[in-house]
Amino acid sequence: MRGKQSFEGLDTLVAERGGALLATARLLTGGRAAGEDLLQAALERLMRHWSRVRGDKEAYLRRVMYHLAIDQWRWRKRRSEVLVEVEPPGQPDGTDMLHLRQALIQALAKLPPKQRAVLVLRYWEQFSEAEVAVALGCSIGAVKSNTSRGLSRLRAATAAWVLEDAQAWNGVGR
Repeated sequence: MRGKQSFEGLDTLVAERGGALLATARLLTGGRAAGEDLLQAALERLMRHWSRVRGDKEAYLRRVMYHLAIDQWRWRKRRSEVLVEVEPPGQPDGTDMLHLRQALIQALAKLPPKQRAVLVLRYWEQFSEAEVAVALGCSIGAVKSNTSRGLSRLRAATAAWVLEDAQAWNGVGR
């Protein structure tokens, strides 16, 4: 039986970065409960390998989260997920911005797994193309093509919103 293992720094990591990690997990999974499950599974894996992880523990944890999310997407059939809960950003905003945020998150949830992961890493996490390639274990060219395809799909999905807004404004008679 193993001796008691020390997880020095884990409580600080979770206390300081837990909110950001959970937000990323929610975007990767499409919902709060699934995001919490993903983060918990990643934390369990980090704890199992704690003594062997060298360097930045948060980077390792994020890499585990991305790979677990991609594994989940591969295992289940692709289905659209409807997000029913969107927490407002840190500063108050109007309901229009909240609806736009929710619609964008739902559009993101409909993207294929690799495109979703690349866009979350590039634009939510602010990773460079090289950092995304390392995190996902693919080439920079794959990151670029998945970014391009993902953004094209988001543009196509949101193009209908502009038309709907124009029709709504004309219908109201403003």
